[in-house]
Amino acid sequence: MAKVSKNARVAQRAANQGSGRDYVKVIKSIKDAESGKYTYKEMMIHKDKVKEFFADKK
Repeated sequence: MAKVSKNARVAQRAANQGSGRDYVKVIKSIKDAESGKYTYKEMMIHKDKVKEFFADKK
């Protein structure tokens, strides 16, 4: 099994900055107050914004 040095991994991570690997798909269920039915909000967002997405009450 080949080993990859830590410096090579750090350099590769820097090269992939802003790539699609930094984005995740999130799904939030939202209950309608009138009918009681659920709808689902689905988005692709940056992984650093996940907590903000789920904290939003909209």
